[in-house]
Amino acid sequence: MFKKDSKIVIATGFGGEDNEGPDFLPLLSQEDEDEINKEDNPDELPILPLRNTVMFPGVVFPITVGRDKSIKLIKDANAGNKEIGVVAQIDGSTEDPDFTELHKTGTLALILKVLRMPDGNTTVIIQGKKRFELGEVVTTEPYLKAKVTTFGPEKVKVDKETEALIDSIKELALNIIEISPNIPTEASFALKNIDSPNFLVNFIASNLNVEVVDKQRILEAPTFDERASLVLEYLTQEMQMLELKNEIQSKVKGDLDKQQKEYFLQQQIRALQEELGQDSPDKEIANLREKAENKRWGKAIHDHFIKELDRLQRLNPMAPDYSIYLNYLQLLLDLPWNEFTKDNFDLKKARQVLDRDHFGLDKVKDRILEYLAVLKLKGDMKSPILCLYGPPGVGKTSLGKSVAEALGRKYVRMSLGGLRDEAEIRGHRKTYIGAMPGRVIQSLKKAQSANPIFILDEIDKLASDFRGDPSSALLEVLDPEQNNAFYDNYVEAEFDLSKVMFIATANYLDNIQPALLDRMEVIEINGYTLEEKVQIAKKHLVPKQRKAHGLKGKQLALKDKVIEKIIEEYTSESGVRNLDRVLASVARGVARNVVVEEGPIGNLSLEEVRKILGPKSHEREVYQGNDVAGVVTGLAWTPVGGTILFVESSITPGKGKLTLTGKLGDVMKESAITATTFLKANAAYLDIDQKVFDYADLHIHFPAGAVPKDGPSAGITILTSLASVYTQRKIKPYLAMTGEITLRGRVLPVGGIKEKILAAKRAGIKEIILCEDNRKDVEEIKHDYVKELTFHYVKNMLDVLDIALLEEKVKRPIDVHSFIPEKNKEEILN
Repeated sequence: MFKKDSKIVIATGFGGEDNEGPDFLPLLSQEDEDEINKEDNPDELPILPLRNTVMFPGVVFPITVGRDKSIKLIKDANAGNKEIGVVAQIDGSTEDPDFTELHKTGTLALILKVLRMPDGNTTVIIQGKKRFELGEVVTTEPYLKAKVTTFGPEKVKVDKETEALIDSIKELALNIIEISPNIPTEASFALKNIDSPNFLVNFIASNLNVEVVDKQRILEAPTFDERASLVLEYLTQEMQMLELKNEIQSKVKGDLDKQQKEYFLQQQIRALQEELGQDSPDKEIANLREKAENKRWGKAIHDHFIKELDRLQRLNPMAPDYSIYLNYLQLLLDLPWNEFTKDNFDLKKARQVLDRDHFGLDKVKDRILEYLAVLKLKGDMKSPILCLYGPPGVGKTSLGKSVAEALGRKYVRMSLGGLRDEAEIRGHRKTYIGAMPGRVIQSLKKAQSANPIFILDEIDKLASDFRGDPSSALLEVLDPEQNNAFYDNYVEAEFDLSKVMFIATANYLDNIQPALLDRMEVIEINGYTLEEKVQIAKKHLVPKQRKAHGLKGKQLALKDKVIEKIIEEYTSESGVRNLDRVLASVARGVARNVVVEEGPIGNLSLEEVRKILGPKSHEREVYQGNDVAGVVTGLAWTPVGGTILFVESSITPGKGKLTLTGKLGDVMKESAITATTFLKANAAYLDIDQKVFDYADLHIHFPAGAVPKDGPSAGITILTSLASVYTQRKIKPYLAMTGEITLRGRVLPVGGIKEKILAAKRAGIKEIILCEDNRKDVEEIKHDYVKELTFHYVKNMLDVLDIALLEEKVKRPIDVHSFIPEKNKEEILN
């Protein structure tokens, strides 16, 4: 910035030919502007076309001329009065524009100086004076001359609104100068020294970073207020653009600084890792690549791994995604792709292992041995998907370990109890924070084998909520037609589960989704009999507790009769879990006696066991005789095994009301109503007077009133009880029964036969009535367990009554006729 002839001039460089922005910007005062307005206005002017810029009155800037016409024009004008007309071209790319290709508004300019440059070009410094409007063409050769009409002097009326407009323009321009890196800071000093509003607007308009058409629009605006408003509009847009650019540049600079810092730190970390003997990221990736080449997996997964590894290599080791991809690739390497253990095809040895660890369970053992035999013959087959269901404590879960040992396979177990998130099965997508593969994939990674024995424990305890339904996710896992391409969301690749032998366990089938149940081969495991429990205790539980408590063989021994009493008096279950705990208590008592050297050890008697365990905690239901009419022994199934169930019926004078007690379910209530209706319909068969039903209230009770009861299997027991109470005939001694009835008197089969029969045997029952269709269930039970029992198989309810009712009346029979009122007795009897 410097002073010259009392005018401040800013040098900003030179532009291109016939164009470009102002390079010398002198600052006119208000007096200079008034002086220019007083000068005479020419009628015609030589016209100099300008490319890509517009000249404004008062502004001085250099142009470089190269066209022959333009050079001739400048020479002639400079030799004359030095006045020329400067007009912007409509299309800046036109080399030799004619009159029609020029804008109609231009600026009268004065040539201040002509300079010959070293490269041969001519540079002219001109200053704008007044605006004019082109008229008609005077001549086109040797250059364009035209009539012009200059705009008269415009006096700016500075009111509050105009003053605010000028202040806003000046403030915005100063702000742009301050934040723009391409404008010299001296320009702000120049702006502050401009006192002419017209020249201020022209000066800023000339320097605006806008298109030629926008500058021309400002030049053509008829009034000062319009020109100032346009300048303010373009300044606002330029300010917004500059702010946005600065914001982007600052962000980019911050990111670059951060990346440079991270790079520097990473280099230091690598140096430290090398000093400490740790693997650098490059070496870590090289190790992963080497492991991938030695991995026995298919081409598809190999290509997928290499693609992900290349992506990891492009990541900055300090980036958050780096550890995510690294963990993902390490998981892919850890999974047992096509890695199988060799099966043990020795069926005899497999049977020995299964028999050694578990007593009974013949169905399951036979199924495993069948699979092994087919596998040995065929060499390759899909593994079966089994579902073992039965009461707790019968060895369903522990059987998996024995199967794994028998087959020579790895063993994994996944507990499904309470599982309610589908992602636990299929995994999360790795884009989520804390994403993990599903538990199926995790278990296979842990097993390091693609054909383990996989226990799905408590599959009936699966839950579901807003996070999904895990049982639906298991449909793919347990479907032999689909699980050869199991897709885990985290792994994002198909894994073959067809060689995995899945064994699911459940206590109830009702809670399992039907579609899921359909995919499994269901094998029922019934509760153990008393005899089986004794053998399990002798062969497995007592040796186990002896070892667990540090006892020798002679220090703890129990006879069969003692174990039997322990089972009857201190346990009530289908399995042996509670029996194991009771035997552990006995072992602890013996261990204490060994240490203090007093008290019984060795072969314990029943009294010695009772002294250790205390009073018996369970009273076994036993047969109670047939002295009372209406009391019949039924058989029931419970989750802990079978039990006997007494049905008691009693009649009292009344009006034929039926009362049911004993916390009964709807099915059992309906059985009682069905039995009552059948008895009334067949009263003649038992010589029962129909009129008795109208004058006797009937009450049916099922003892233990606090225990919920339901199911159809008490149907024949209820009907037999009603027949007994109405006829006052005795029930055959030591007889029990179970079966469902219909209104026609048919006897239907029921379930839980094994548990019911064993319960009857423990209670002292000698004869049992069953439906003919239940004969097959009895034949499945070992003959040694039922050889002391007599079975009666029936199809009709009248057959049941013929077997169950004796001709003998009870000792104190009720006189049914006493229920009939005296005044009606003679009429009714007649």
